[in-house]
Amino acid sequence: MASTRPIRVLIVDDSATVRQVFANELARDPEIEVIGTAPDPYVARDKIVQLKPDVVTLDIEMPRMDGITFLRKLMQHYPLPVIIVSSLTPTGGEVALEALQAGAVDVMCKPGAAYSVGDMSVQLIDKIKAASRVSVQRRTASPAAAAATVQRLAMTRTTNKVIAMGASTGGTEALTQVLTAMPANAPGIVIVQHMPEVFTRSFADRLNTLCAIEVKEATNGDTVIPGKALIAPGNYHMLLRRSGASYYVEVKSGPLVTRHRPSVDVLFKSVARFAGRNAVGVIMTGMGADGADGMKEMHNNGAQTIAQDEASCIVYGMPKEAVARGGVDHVVSLDRIPRIALDLAQAP
Repeated sequence: MASTRPIRVLIVDDSATVRQVFANELARDPEIEVIGTAPDPYVARDKIVQLKPDVVTLDIEMPRMDGITFLRKLMQHYPLPVIIVSSLTPTGGEVALEALQAGAVDVMCKPGAAYSVGDMSVQLIDKIKAASRVSVQRRTASPAAAAATVQRLAMTRTTNKVIAMGASTGGTEALTQVLTAMPANAPGIVIVQHMPEVFTRSFADRLNTLCAIEVKEATNGDTVIPGKALIAPGNYHMLLRRSGASYYVEVKSGPLVTRHRPSVDVLFKSVARFAGRNAVGVIMTGMGADGADGMKEMHNNGAQTIAQDEASCIVYGMPKEAVARGGVDHVVSLDRIPRIALDLAQAP
């Protein structure tokens, strides 16, 4: 019989106010139990050993030891799921991305002028539930170093088809592996990765230094052309549009869709409408069902669709839902996604 005990969470933040707000908000969900809080990594270290939490939320800027240093030590000696909670600043975005490379499961921003406590609590609860399902491995090498030695694929001809990708928890590393394998003449790529604003720009900028293709955070009206990947900016939906024979993206605000903004469903449904059989859809690791309905629409409109398999997913949620709804043509491991996507894009 499956265990019904709540998910045990330790909150690590130097602000007593933040610790109290997080504890109060998480207490609203019966599936989560806050077993303790810590004002700095030294106290956190002792409480982790003593209390054995399932998930840790971790601030970055703290006294005595910064969160990144603590995270690296944790991943080497006592690996467990960690969610980074950072300030919504350009510097915070870059450091949070560094934390993902160091082994954090996910990142989110603290409540502020552009991000309410209510929005924070919904997303934090979702991320904690997703993180609790992740089996974290001890870190001995940097994923960025592995990306630097990736084997880049080739295409026999350029195609004007569009590849649309969606991912959530675990998606930053999955997308890094897929995009670094793409050749310079890869089809135009549009991507939704669930991340807060500011963080998506840092993510795109980092990928741009690793990839043969150009990778950028999308702005309204950007064209979708071979050799370029556009990542939806955090807190904005991104839709594919068509003008004559050319594709471009529309970036706009709007309500949350399947609890997200940007939403994979919003992107995929626009791709289904404006690209149809000229598209390839890829759905990867992540909790929930965002993208499942959109992928079904892409499939119904003639697109070829791919889902990451369970064995290679950090969280097998979004791909599982897409398969269950009948919108997936190919279920493959993460390392095979780039080759399959390119072959489908080149097919007549």
